[in-house]
Amino acid sequence: MTLILGHRGARAYAPMNTMPAFELAQAQGADGIELDVWLSSDGIPVILHDEHVDATTNGRGSIREMTLAQIKALDAGSSFAPEFAETPIPTLEEVFDHFRNSLLINVEIKAADNSDAAQSDGIEQAAADLILRYALTHNVIISSFSLVTLKRFHAILPQVELGFLYATYDALGDPFIEKCRYLHPYHQLVTPEYAAEHARWPINVWTVNEPKRALELAAMGVHGIITDVPDVIRAALA
Repeated sequence: MTLILGHRGARAYAPMNTMPAFELAQAQGADGIELDVWLSSDGIPVILHDEHVDATTNGRGSIREMTLAQIKALDAGSSFAPEFAETPIPTLEEVFDHFRNSLLINVEIKAADNSDAAQSDGIEQAAADLILRYALTHNVIISSFSLVTLKRFHAILPQVELGFLYATYDALGDPFIEKCRYLHPYHQLVTPEYAAEHARWPINVWTVNEPKRALELAAMGVHGIITDVPDVIRAALA
């Protein structure tokens, strides 16, 4: 069975990376959710796609330069629709606490602008600490576009499965790929030949919103489909 993961929740219907979007993805039949994590200035993993809060909240500036209290004061819902006014940015801990027994949780570590920097900001350790606290080592995937980030996380908590995110055909040259449980390619990279060539990895593709494409990918044997519209893809694969 092909798994369905809500991309930043059910982001077509609710403000991305918020609890309403995650809850709606679950209600629409998603097997899991995908979300993006940054570290606040006081060391708390928080959920947002961009480093800067400008695009999806009523604030301005880098989330990495804000305290949790400042982040929690932001409205992350009004820019999507008035009925979501005053929806806060959630913490990773809040998501773990709410969904730990019911959904697979794909945590994309965003970290710093330069995610290949030699010095970590501590996001890998902070995420690992929460996974251990909530006993989620077998219910979380850690993903990133940065192999440096994945290497750091693996050194801290090797029992948690990794997913390497990529959008080009030439992204798989590093030997560390062999330590990743999953490949997370952009869906347009995946053809029947590509899926067969990489069959030793379960493949989770992003971001698929068209039923026809979802059916094509399921026929190729992909493991999971990350989508903005879990209800549409669930109906297509039924």
